[in-house]
Amino acid sequence: MDTIRSLRCFMRAVELGSLSAVAREEGSTQPTISKLMAALERELGVRLLERSTTSLQATPQGMRFYQRALGVLAEYQEAVAEARGQTETPAGLIRVNAPAAFGQFRLNALLAPFLAAYPKVDIELILDDRMVDLVKEGVDVAIRQGHELPPDAIARMAGISPRQLVASPAYLKAHGTPRRPQDLARHDYIRFAWLADGDTLTLHNGERTETIQTHGRYRVNNALAIRDSLAAGGGIGLCPMWLVQDLLDSGALVRVLRKWHGQTQPLHLLSPSRRYQPVRVRLLLDYLTEQIGRLPGYNAS
Repeated sequence: MDTIRSLRCFMRAVELGSLSAVAREEGSTQPTISKLMAALERELGVRLLERSTTSLQATPQGMRFYQRALGVLAEYQEAVAEARGQTETPAGLIRVNAPAAFGQFRLNALLAPFLAAYPKVDIELILDDRMVDLVKEGVDVAIRQGHELPPDAIARMAGISPRQLVASPAYLKAHGTPRRPQDLARHDYIRFAWLADGDTLTLHNGERTETIQTHGRYRVNNALAIRDSLAAGGGIGLCPMWLVQDLLDSGALVRVLRKWHGQTQPLHLLSPSRRYQPVRVRLLLDYLTEQIGRLPGYNAS
């Protein structure tokens, strides 16, 4: 029996909850993976998985074995990496997940120099605004903006972006410039479509906080579309500076209520807490941490 392969397949079966999903990852068939699991259980003399027609989960003994096997497989992979010289020559695939707007607008350009520096490394970039399960979806590095993070991932802060109110000069000329936060209620306010607070906007000025009920006829679930709409004179919006700093520098947008700001938007790099981290992944994490902090609109962490 190929013990290492059986061990890896067992761990992925626990993580994915499906032998068919493991088979797809392995380029194999469900019956083959099922036989591997049965052989592993026979060798150990313990039932590791409870199977039914609709679900698969680890038995209590299987879950304990899974927790111990994590360290065993990590040590094996580390040994293989050293034997192959991979600690000096990064190689292999890195799966990266990032929010759509940030990935398209900023991250995409950062990855090209990394690929050029490490010709044996491949990157698969998936742009997705949802909070993915890193382990189940095989993600090595996930980029997430905001303060809510999954509890079971290792998070490294790469930068913090202030959030400021902005509008185009043309909009302000046509509709007037707000002088105090309450004035925003009379303006067209452009916001992200799925905000938990809806039209409620909270602004800060030192120790002072103001809550305003905004109004706007345009809501959109993409930050780049918000950026374009603000530049076109569609209204006022609260934006992280990474999204609009270049437009502020060019004069296409201007700050509104400069003494007031929203909650800052941190950016974290996430990696699975329960998976061996190859050198190629560690190098990418270090690279992105350094480069993101240098982007326009970010303060280094």
